[in-house]
Amino acid sequence: MPDGGPGFDRAWRVAFARAARDMMKLPVDFVALKQARMSLAEVLDLPDERALIFMLEGPEDGLGIFILSSDLLSVMIEVLTMGAVAQQPGDPRKPTRTDAAMLAPLADLALRNLEDALAEEADLVWASGFHYGSFIEEARSLALLLEDMPYRAVTARVSCAQGARVGEMLLILPAEGRGRKPKLKARGVPASVAGPAFAAALATRVEAADCQLQAIVGRMSLSLLETMRLGVDMVLPLPSARLDQVSIEGLDGRQVALGKLGQHRGMRAIRLLDAAAQPSHGGALMGLAAKPNENTAQAWGGDPGAQVFDPSPQGGFTSDLPAMSGAEGDAFPAMDFDFNALPATGTQ
Repeated sequence: MPDGGPGFDRAWRVAFARAARDMMKLPVDFVALKQARMSLAEVLDLPDERALIFMLEGPEDGLGIFILSSDLLSVMIEVLTMGAVAQQPGDPRKPTRTDAAMLAPLADLALRNLEDALAEEADLVWASGFHYGSFIEEARSLALLLEDMPYRAVTARVSCAQGARVGEMLLILPAEGRGRKPKLKARGVPASVAGPAFAAALATRVEAADCQLQAIVGRMSLSLLETMRLGVDMVLPLPSARLDQVSIEGLDGRQVALGKLGQHRGMRAIRLLDAAAQPSHGGALMGLAAKPNENTAQAWGGDPGAQVFDPSPQGGFTSDLPAMSGAEGDAFPAMDFDFNALPATGTQ
């Protein structure tokens, strides 16, 4: 993971906050946190004169530093000794070995929490295996103890006791990864999406989805001039329409099934047919030559008995078209299949 990645940042925030809560019941919030790669010379300029400095020991004799500013040290000692944060902060002082002995368990607990949180993160390689080693009284001695190598410096500004005190904390570790490698996350399929559970979840989603289909009984084509002449009471013939060859099409105009038009419980119904056994008609039923009614013929500029047009000379299904009684064809033969699961509205 690249420097400053969310893995270590998130893990260190949680690890230290839990350690402070579990060890001294002190609520801790991170105001800011940043990472940077530094040389040894840059690291030596970081510790404050009155900061508490812990030397950390790590894998393959690696050394690191854990630093608490004087403000942060003061509030933690107050909580450990008095059980509460003092209303007024005490005067700054130089940390002692007693301070180090009281706060060393906190450093170890935070580092263990960090290692647990990074068990499956790439940052575990450089952040794992460190623990409290010794107390450093003078920052100048760090130049003799630390190796001249790149380091990762993690600087955090921390708020304690709901903002009662604010201080800085630094964790400085070797940039080279010397710790153990992470356990990669398993890429298996979760139980929630496997086997019957997946099938049930998929069925729920699919059944809730809308799918609009159109039942096409017949089609006809008109020129733009003929379309402009359309008016009330005109009748447009569909001689190629067949009640037993209804095309079921999607919104894209592609035919997905064939059906037979009829009735069921007083409602229009379509019984699906075996498409493989039906002749292919291209999914488009075109109008053929026909005699329009008197109003239609006169509007199109022709005689009442003239034919309209014949855009599909190949012929249609006029000879097979069953007779219809009534303007709406209410005498369709009854169908013997059950449509209880079909959400018919009486208008479709």
